[in-house]
Amino acid sequence: MANTSRRAFLTVSAAAAAAPLMAGEAVGAPPGPELRAILREIDPRRIEAIVRKLVSFGTRHTLSGQDDPVRGIGAARDWILAEMRGYAAISGGRMTVEAQAFVQPVSPRVPVPTTITNVIATLTGSVTPARTYVVTGHYDSRVTDVMDAVSDAPGADDDASGVAVIMELARVMARRQPEATIVFAAVAGEEQGLYGSDHMAQVYRDAGADIQAMFSNDIVGTGDAHDGTRPANRTVRLFVEGVPTSETAAEANTRKSVGGENDGPSRQLGRFVKQVEPDGTDVRVIWRRDRYLRGSDHISFLLRGYPAARFTEPRENFAHEHQDVRVENGVQYGDLIEFCDFDYIARVARVNAAVLWSLSEAPGTPRGVVIDTTQLTNSTTLRWELGTEPDLAGYEVVWRETTAPDWEHSRAVGKVTTVTIDLSKDNVFFGVRAVDADGHRSPVAAPRPSS
Repeated sequence: MANTSRRAFLTVSAAAAAAPLMAGEAVGAPPGPELRAILREIDPRRIEAIVRKLVSFGTRHTLSGQDDPVRGIGAARDWILAEMRGYAAISGGRMTVEAQAFVQPVSPRVPVPTTITNVIATLTGSVTPARTYVVTGHYDSRVTDVMDAVSDAPGADDDASGVAVIMELARVMARRQPEATIVFAAVAGEEQGLYGSDHMAQVYRDAGADIQAMFSNDIVGTGDAHDGTRPANRTVRLFVEGVPTSETAAEANTRKSVGGENDGPSRQLGRFVKQVEPDGTDVRVIWRRDRYLRGSDHISFLLRGYPAARFTEPRENFAHEHQDVRVENGVQYGDLIEFCDFDYIARVARVNAAVLWSLSEAPGTPRGVVIDTTQLTNSTTLRWELGTEPDLAGYEVVWRETTAPDWEHSRAVGKVTTVTIDLSKDNVFFGVRAVDADGHRSPVAAPRPSS
């Protein structure tokens, strides 16, 4: 029977295929008691304590001192490492913590070989541990001159706020047993050129890690830009690329013919995040890799073909980023803690928690999804690989008009690996997602043409 299910073929009629997306189909099961408890336990006071501690190191510039116990990036590194190990101590052995150190050679923003250290806490999944989701914040900071490793660089918003998010998530989730592995990483070297995350992503790639999503939390300190604009304290932006950064020339040629600019793996993550955002928050999905003139650690993962996205606050105040601490013409410059909103950072942490937990509890994104293009027909045949999750219930085919931003129709097709739908592939975009026995749905995988 196992071989039969793997090869099963299902034909869906045009009448059935015309059914609209039903209420609840896109969001899957409502938050369960474990996720509700996680969201409740995220504490703005603990987040504030983390941000204040990171600011207290004076500067966390990548080129600052590594041996001073109270000032510089080394002191920050050691404190983060100790805190993460404290969280791991209550995990029953499920969480491990490492200081991933390497020497960055001389480069445009690194004048001498410099040790850069990422602090990585890995919470091993209980069901499919190879399937991995990564969340990061960067703990280095800077002032106006990116090479100034001496001046005070408090880095409260950029990016103690993001580090506070991942540390609070690690603390709260340490006692839990997610089905898939979740990695919480405080990376360094971001301001000098994404060096910490670049090394981390390459280590994963060299190991053949199955990273199905990565999120960078970078500048998530406040929903209020403190510039007289109306605050957006429930909004966080999520930047998601369309065309994959790692797209090959052959893949580009195919895309130019049949489309798919809005259906890369990262774009599907953006749709998933919007579907599972917790009450009281509004994720504003931006269809770009990042903001103009800026970039974050998710790019390191995109370069290696991993789906990745960046969370950041809704409206930045650039007087509070990458600036020397000073008052000029009555304006306070500098990335000071007084400009952070700890309730807002906690809200961003809850968005991350909902996304990571929902991804972990759902089946993995379907693999090997192809659309049959061997012959001219007015129907559509899709194929994919059968997932290995023990609670996998089956699959859904989703589709939408080519001009629609999100999936409009869904049809359950069972625990099969091939389906033919009486609907022309020339007229709509298709995708496939997995569903488990509790109704948790994976991100959608868009098909590639197959002969």
